[in-house]
Amino acid sequence: MEEAKGVVKHVLLAKFKEGTAQDQIDQLIKDYANLVNLIEPMKSFQWGKNVSIENLHQGFTHIFESTFESTEGVAEYVAHPAHVEYANLFLANLEKVLVIDYKPTTVRV
Repeated sequence: MEEAKGVVKHVLLAKFKEGTAQDQIDQLIKDYANLVNLIEPMKSFQWGKNVSIENLHQGFTHIFESTFESTEGVAEYVAHPAHVEYANLFLANLEKVLVIDYKPTTVRV
């Protein structure tokens, strides 16, 4: 197995609080995506809604994935004032959240 050199994926699973308006969720997602323009170590951002038929989602409805060049980049992102301000607003609208950082690994066969 080969670990991707330096690259770190920051994955956040979210369940928005019941009653959170769709336009508010849409704005929160736009603001999350905009962090890539404000925080240099954040190299990319993707998101999506749960579409699994396995019913193993444990209530999580959305996934957000950001890419960084290193664990140090993730630490810089987490401490960045733009992230801190955004995270306070974002987390206030979530019922449930799970965050995992990982280094992608490929298997050679």
